[in-house]
Amino acid sequence: MTSDSPSPASELPAGARPRRGVWPFLRDVLIILVIAVLVSFLVKTFLVRSFYIPSGSMQNTLQEQDRILVDELTPRFGGYDRGDVVVFRDPGGWLPVTYDPPQPPLAEALEWVTGLVGLTASDSEEHLIKRIVGMPGDTVVCCNALGQVTVNGIPIDETPYLKLTDAQSAPREVTYEVTVPEDSVWVLGDNRDNSQDSRFHQDQPGGGFVPLENIVGRAFVKTWPLDRLGPIDGHHEVFRGVPYRDVP
Repeated sequence: MTSDSPSPASELPAGARPRRGVWPFLRDVLIILVIAVLVSFLVKTFLVRSFYIPSGSMQNTLQEQDRILVDELTPRFGGYDRGDVVVFRDPGGWLPVTYDPPQPPLAEALEWVTGLVGLTASDSEEHLIKRIVGMPGDTVVCCNALGQVTVNGIPIDETPYLKLTDAQSAPREVTYEVTVPEDSVWVLGDNRDNSQDSRFHQDQPGGGFVPLENIVGRAFVKTWPLDRLGPIDGHHEVFRGVPYRDVP
């Protein structure tokens, strides 16, 4: 025997849908947020990462408080080259030891989450940014009679990116002669007279060289402030004609 009483669905007006509860809506929002966080984390870990510039050592290429994006993916396939501006972890003894006072748990958690997805760059002051001048096997010398750095005996005209005063034709000389070991690079700041770079860390265990494994990636674009939005030039033409050498 069948009942003639209408089902709940048949009581709805034609074309109407049952109202969803609050939980399905919250569940969908949570899923979207989790996916967004996961995608952002993967992008930051393997593709692109954001940093801000904490000092003036790379002026005028980069100004203090500029925000930049760093390409982490391409160098894994093509490697690095002379002229590349790179962000790297402290090889040991380059950065002063600092103490950060504890934050309230909520603020610390928020900073961790925003840093995880790349919305902030809270660890920028734990990294350094310089320009690669010497690759593995290169002999880098400062300086010739004109105050120029030479790489494998070839003088480098760095005027396209060096910060010089009107009274200068070359940066202040800090003499050195080094041969870059395997899997390392020699890095210098564009603001050569105000940059604690490879020259000043030769007494450290790493000899002033930066291991390739410490490099996070190649800086390729300035994103903030907007009036400085644009690519970061590697000025690779400066090093054209410099021969490559095998690591001894």
